[in-house]
Amino acid sequence: MVEREVDGYAPTAVVDASVIPTVRAKLPEFTGALQRVAELVLADPASAARSTIVELAERSGTSPATVTRFCRALGFEGYADLRLGIAAETGRARAAGWSVDIGREIEPGDPLTKVLEQVMAADTRAMHDTAALLDLSEVERAAQAIAGASRVSIFGASGSALVGEEMQFSLHRIGVAAWAWTDVHNGLASAALSRPGDVALGISHSGQTRETIEMLAEAGSHGATTIALTSFPRSALAELADVVLLTATQATTFRPDALSARHPQLVVLDLLYVAVAQRTHQRSHAAFQRTAQAVDPHKAAKHGDPGANRHSLH
Repeated sequence: MVEREVDGYAPTAVVDASVIPTVRAKLPEFTGALQRVAELVLADPASAARSTIVELAERSGTSPATVTRFCRALGFEGYADLRLGIAAETGRARAAGWSVDIGREIEPGDPLTKVLEQVMAADTRAMHDTAALLDLSEVERAAQAIAGASRVSIFGASGSALVGEEMQFSLHRIGVAAWAWTDVHNGLASAALSRPGDVALGISHSGQTRETIEMLAEAGSHGATTIALTSFPRSALAELADVVLLTATQATTFRPDALSARHPQLVVLDLLYVAVAQRTHQRSHAAFQRTAQAVDPHKAAKHGDPGANRHSLH
């Protein structure tokens, strides 16, 4: 294949590479119509492989010429080659057991073995996709900011709030002063006290949760470094953040997108937590020792005595 630059985008050799991760990697480089085509392909690769160039153009609100430019920016000669590449990749994913009829709704009478297969397939694919989508340089920036932060404020609502509380607990265990805020009033009050050297992390799958956007924006206006964890790079939350961490979801008929995002979010935050611990190794190690000693008397009894640590009832 002869590579040539197309409208400022250097083509990517994709003969031996996976198409979808390549599209994700180049997504930040695309703007306007090309970005809409890319996001549509990422949202439903199998559908893109079945669509004609005209259908894909109509669904993305672009034109066949734009779709052709998109294909060439990826290193393909045309849309037919892109379709073949996506079809081959989705076929490999099915053969590898990543997606076993994920889109089919689970029936009330389905056995738990099949339900487990469906859930595991969806979560596995979402986490693999997140790994391909994640920009590790952004994770590095976020880790450096948190490692040197005076305090970390974490904002989220509903399911994102639960994920935020997990991160707050993890950071607290390694000696990072972190608070998770779910109430918008308390969160805004905390954000208003932010200053340079602080970090604010906003978590929202859609990136459109108003309360989370307001709290992150308030913290940023006072000089805090802002981090967004979202599935949508063009969302309002991502647009206002200094650092953006992206997750992928595997949409299913049995679980809403927001719930599907939970496990990928936890994976990204686990990676971020470990990266922070690496950069504060001495402090983190000392914190682990102290916290372990503090809670050790309340753990299950050692040496086979199940009642040794129980409080007396008398």
